[in-house]
Amino acid sequence: MNSTADPGTRALMASPRTIFSLLFLLYMFDYIDRLVIVSLFPFLKQDWGITDTQCGLLVSAVYWSILIFTLPVSVLIDRWSRKKSIGLMALLWSAATLACAFTRNFNQLFSARIAIGLGEAGYAPGGTAMIAAMFPKASRARMLGIWNASIPLGSALGIVLGGVIAEHVGWRHAFGIVALPGFIVAALFFWVSDYRTIALLKPPDSPGHAETRMGWADITGHLLKNQTLIFNNLAFAANTFVTTALMTWLPSYFQRMEDLSMSRAATKGGMVMLLAIVGAPLGGFLTDRWMKRRQNARLLFPAVSSATTAVLLLVAFVWFSGPFQYALLMGAGISAVAFVPGAVAVTQDVVHPGLRAMSLSLCVIVQHVLGSALGLGGFFL
Repeated sequence: MNSTADPGTRALMASPRTIFSLLFLLYMFDYIDRLVIVSLFPFLKQDWGITDTQCGLLVSAVYWSILIFTLPVSVLIDRWSRKKSIGLMALLWSAATLACAFTRNFNQLFSARIAIGLGEAGYAPGGTAMIAAMFPKASRARMLGIWNASIPLGSALGIVLGGVIAEHVGWRHAFGIVALPGFIVAALFFWVSDYRTIALLKPPDSPGHAETRMGWADITGHLLKNQTLIFNNLAFAANTFVTTALMTWLPSYFQRMEDLSMSRAATKGGMVMLLAIVGAPLGGFLTDRWMKRRQNARLLFPAVSSATTAVLLLVAFVWFSGPFQYALLMGAGISAVAFVPGAVAVTQDVVHPGLRAMSLSLCVIVQHVLGSALGLGGFFL
């Protein structure tokens, strides 16, 4: 581990690879549990007669629950314990996913999905804060890029597994099977080392004076008056709108437009998002390389990758269909998440080290209000 890592991280240095691997697995299972329901829409419609609107609500329930709880949970993460908070949250969302298998109507399933969101509310802030503490600034985007590759991987696996399992053994088994690995990894996480809570101190007002503790007014101003953070979060929301729409509705799009079975449509849609497993690490690698020459590369690279994604999707859906459209969508699958490592790194770079989970939670709030919530309904045809 580089000696320039943040203060208070020595406890992590004994096993950073193990901790990072567990964080990666938990993020992957987070998205498997979150997105498995997308491929179950036709089965739920057949069994319960629910509408497209209700299907969208089953996905948005998770995002709105995250939106409500992410900030208070991130305060707990920053000021209490990273490993305990993450472990407890993972156990909760896994239990809630398992509970989905035993629901008997839409209202029960909707409630279970809310519980999944509660469990997942602090994981991204907590995991990001741990990685930012473990690795130095020069390699932060690269490591966050590798970690965020678990999002498309988990999303694709959730979509594919949901369709395949449901077709063969029923949609209830899909929830139960994908929930089980989360319990195992969550239990293992309680055994890793934590890093000490970083004191919230602000620089002295004048030379010779001691540092003073930050009050809530100082914390609020530090997070809400930071223009770099504000514009970074707004851009993140715009990109999240696109990725959420693709993850949620591509399987249904292929099923309706190409008359495919749900398992084939889910696999086809999942493959597009699975290619983002290349885009996230690549985006982090290129961002860190560019930052050696341009200090603002973590803002510039997401702008370039986002413009590339916009062009690919516009051309694909407006002018083409069939194999060439799918090739363009595959390209968009690579570029669509390339913005993430740089944008997430910015949320960690420009704030006090003791407020990193809270900083990411603000980004989560903005991206869900202006991105995920709109993307759930904006792509359906």
